[in-house]
Amino acid sequence: MEGEAKIDRLPLDLLANIFVLITSFTDLAQASGVCRKWKQGVKQSLGRRDSLSFAGWKMDDDSTARLLRYAYSLRDLDISRSRWGCQITDTGLYRISLAKCIGNLTSISLWGVTGITDKGVVHLISRANSLQHLNIGGTFITDESLYVIANSCPHLKTIVLWSCRHVTENGLLFLVNSCRKLESINLWGTRVPVECFIALLTISPALQIKPKGLTYNVDASMLPVI
Repeated sequence: MEGEAKIDRLPLDLLANIFVLITSFTDLAQASGVCRKWKQGVKQSLGRRDSLSFAGWKMDDDSTARLLRYAYSLRDLDISRSRWGCQITDTGLYRISLAKCIGNLTSISLWGVTGITDKGVVHLISRANSLQHLNIGGTFITDESLYVIANSCPHLKTIVLWSCRHVTENGLLFLVNSCRKLESINLWGTRVPVECFIALLTISPALQIKPKGLTYNVDASMLPVI
């Protein structure tokens, strides 16, 4: 059409492929406001992403849930705390849990998101049945979350509980006993006794407990002979 900008002649499918390359959510939001065609292109681009990271962005419940509504092919979700501060709350995790992609996620990071509790984590994790990698370090979760993780994530391979000081030996034992594919667990900064590490290795001798110094050189050779 005469007078039409060349970029406006791009098919919607190609426009969406271009938007997939944009990593700035601010830029995507601005692009979405250009015109109806660009807005549709942004939505389609979100549906083609297999990973999303909000680390480094100031996200809140509404903006995060709105973006995830269209990211139906997502496999990797990172909502780690940014230097600007993360505003995600239990309400946000509940809204995120309703997204179509949650059941297909293999990796979730909620590292350092201090505005969440067991209530929000339970909503989210109970629907993430394909989860293999979970980073929930630096939060205030308790054994209640560990019980739900254990019952909902049979494919879990790694979990980071860095500085989760409210988890106890009971929750950890239940988790390791239930998640038989678990390969690695980070317990730095927790308050569980060294006897707990021995008990975890008794259940799963190949389990890697990080950092290694936590185990005080405990290894399979120290386990009780049955």
